[in-house]
Amino acid sequence: MEIIQPRRAIPVADEADILVVGGGPAGIAAAVSAARHHAKVLLIERFPSVGGQATNALVNIWHTSDRRKQVIFGIVQELIERCGDGVRRYDDYPARCETHEFDPSAMRIAMHELLDDAGVKTVCHLAAMESIIEDGRIRGVLADTKTGRKAFLGKIVIDATGDGDIAANAGVPFDFGRESDGRVQGMTMMFRLCGLDERLINSDRSIGEKVFEKMKALHAQGKMPPFLDLAARSYLTHARSHGVSYNMTPVAGNPLDEAELTRLSVQARRQVKQYAGFWKQEHPGFAKAEIEQTGFWLGIRESRRIRGLKTLTADMVVHAQKQSDAIGHGFWMVDIHDPKGSGHTTWADQKKDSMPPEGESYHIPLGMCLNEHIPNLAVAGRCASATHEGLASVRVQTHCMVMGQGLGTAAALALDARSEMREVDIPKLQRKLQSDGVYLEDVPAPA
Repeated sequence: MEIIQPRRAIPVADEADILVVGGGPAGIAAAVSAARHHAKVLLIERFPSVGGQATNALVNIWHTSDRRKQVIFGIVQELIERCGDGVRRYDDYPARCETHEFDPSAMRIAMHELLDDAGVKTVCHLAAMESIIEDGRIRGVLADTKTGRKAFLGKIVIDATGDGDIAANAGVPFDFGRESDGRVQGMTMMFRLCGLDERLINSDRSIGEKVFEKMKALHAQGKMPPFLDLAARSYLTHARSHGVSYNMTPVAGNPLDEAELTRLSVQARRQVKQYAGFWKQEHPGFAKAEIEQTGFWLGIRESRRIRGLKTLTADMVVHAQKQSDAIGHGFWMVDIHDPKGSGHTTWADQKKDSMPPEGESYHIPLGMCLNEHIPNLAVAGRCASATHEGLASVRVQTHCMVMGQGLGTAAALALDARSEMREVDIPKLQRKLQSDGVYLEDVPAPA
């Protein structure tokens, strides 16, 4: 069944030089960097606040180190410093890729202030519904507001929706899922507990080990939902004195299907309740534990991957490949959460051949953000051009912010030069990024 809508005039609500759709980490970095380079920037976000997974899904760990030194700075470092006491750097820094843990509420405020200070006009509560395409270029998007559908226009549009909604609606080709069966990475509902007896949990870790073994046995009998083994064991045997978001609640399905996403969200919250109830019953250190918070939505790791001028692959990641159009560095492993929802992740395997060697990193190329079809439309974040395996590395928030900062700067330079983004002066872009605090080393000459 179809409903035919009559043609009607759509009022223009706002316009800018650069329109960024999506206020997660990638979109924030793109908007701020473009505004700092003298572009008029409008950012629209579907939820009530910016920050995406970082502030609304309790995904509060950042990665900045190649395991020997910090290699991600720029806007990431600015936000770390802005948050002050709201960020804790791990004691073993920089020996692991995971380097910082932050309070989502503090980060939300810091992100809004960063946007305000840069002069970005930010409007939340706006879900973009349709791309406006004329003569092979994007003019902007349509969004439903409380007073009707309206248009938001930009000379350049950056799709930072995570799902690549704007690019896909504009007709840009994309890939979805792994080659074998089309499934995307599993999702996780993050949660927090309070009321733990940390002294007891940490002083007698054998109790937690026994509870963990019981969980495994019950799961084998079909009486316990799946969970990420390594994470669950750690939470049961090492209580955190600082607030920690538990990452052990796997579900799997299609994140582009709203009905399925609703069902999976409810399923994941029920799993959280079951884990917490079992721990409360079986472990004295969790006897007074309560669920303090669950994520506002599921942590989605993968959906559409827009086909770009360059595609990041697993080989590029694990061999620390350098790129002439580099906009920053990445180093995270090929971290695939089982697309069938078992809870297994390649992170738990800790295989050396799944990540760059210690002390090395790969380049994130500008070309993975650009496409052949619409020259004034680009993407930033987990919807950028990568294979299923390549995305499993570059999808983490800090890497998405590197991408966003590079792309936002490139967009502003393209406007200044009255050129397309694919024609931007790459050495000039790289010098700008370095002057803005981005770590960018070992850039090869163009082929």
